[in-house]
Amino acid sequence: MDTIKLINYVLAVFFFFCYAYQAVYILIPFIIKDKPHRPAKRTRFAVLISARNEQKVIGNLIESINRQTYDKNLITTFVCADNCTDETARIAAEHGAHVFERFNAEQVGKGYALNWLLQRIDAAYPDKPFDAYIVFDADNVLEPDYIEQINRTYSDGYEVVTSYRNSKNFGDNWISSGYALWFMRESSWLNRPRMRLGTSCAISGTGFLFSRKVLDECGGWNFFLLTEDIEFTICSITAGRRIGYCADAVLYDEQPTKLRQSLRQRKRWTKGYVQVFMKYGGAMLRGIFRGSFACYDMFMNVLPAAVVTVLAVFANIGGFTYAILTHQGAAVVLASALGLLNSMYLAVFSIGALTTLTEWKRIYAPAWKKIVFTFTFPLYMLTYIPCTVAGLFSRDVSWKPIEHTRAASLADIREAAAKRTA
Repeated sequence: MDTIKLINYVLAVFFFFCYAYQAVYILIPFIIKDKPHRPAKRTRFAVLISARNEQKVIGNLIESINRQTYDKNLITTFVCADNCTDETARIAAEHGAHVFERFNAEQVGKGYALNWLLQRIDAAYPDKPFDAYIVFDADNVLEPDYIEQINRTYSDGYEVVTSYRNSKNFGDNWISSGYALWFMRESSWLNRPRMRLGTSCAISGTGFLFSRKVLDECGGWNFFLLTEDIEFTICSITAGRRIGYCADAVLYDEQPTKLRQSLRQRKRWTKGYVQVFMKYGGAMLRGIFRGSFACYDMFMNVLPAAVVTVLAVFANIGGFTYAILTHQGAAVVLASALGLLNSMYLAVFSIGALTTLTEWKRIYAPAWKKIVFTFTFPLYMLTYIPCTVAGLFSRDVSWKPIEHTRAASLADIREAAAKRTA
């Protein structure tokens, strides 16, 4: 069964060469410093929130928007109560948001809801007074200076800006902490180096800004794939836009805690990556051949990991099955597969450990949980294997809402962590 050992070795080497540049990213913040900001613009923002049955959490988000240090007269909050059967619309309106109720069982998903909401806003404000738009999920909570900070990066000339994604519920279990560490790592060890290198960053689901100019160039919010954030990212990069990153604009969101729910969500993400590649793969490749590092970076984030995962799974299962049927080398195949898994565990553990150490003060959980969940982080990432296989080959993948129940203000998040630490 030397063949399986060779396949595993080749896949590991291929994976290393695809993503070795991300190891170099770790050095960038120590070599290149942030550039000073330009004078901040007086920007009028429309805040966009798509919410489906979010009555438990949406009030906290709108309150955190109302408490921003940025000029309140320049912020208008809009909520699309999308196919809601609860009190989301009423609660959002009571907290001061402009609410539009949408009922459409055919066009389901955040992309459709945002596009519909933007059309309603343009109809209500025909003079188009908003300079830029900021998108949040209903379960988010913002630091008081979030909009002030993201406006500084927008004022530096970035027409699209993403922010730092923290977690409300890091300490709940190994699943919620796995999500949280991944998003923190994406913020600090992918987007921060990208920003300092002058290449493009990537949007991560929520907490991002785009200008009226970008919306007009796109002809509206026409991003309806299962991962509309990645679709918008790739569309922007292949169009020549640089997405900025604001490390000081911090939001908190609620992560899933149930494995079944998490697997379903990440299966959708995998299928979404495939959809994005099918739509923009050619454009990314053309960008790479024209010398666009941003296109290469996004290409690596969309495709190779999933392909390597599927090849490794089928090669090892096939080899092990063949070895059992022919009564030869099963132990060798099993040892090779376990060795590959061990290497993956150590590599991912190092990523999680680096993130935990550097983001220690930003993680609102007891110290012992920060340490324990660093060791479980690779296990969370390994559960991507079945998600990836299912996402690539399933046809019935669709968007389904994630239930949010953590009704917590910013003060609640910090106070709860402080009590558990004391």
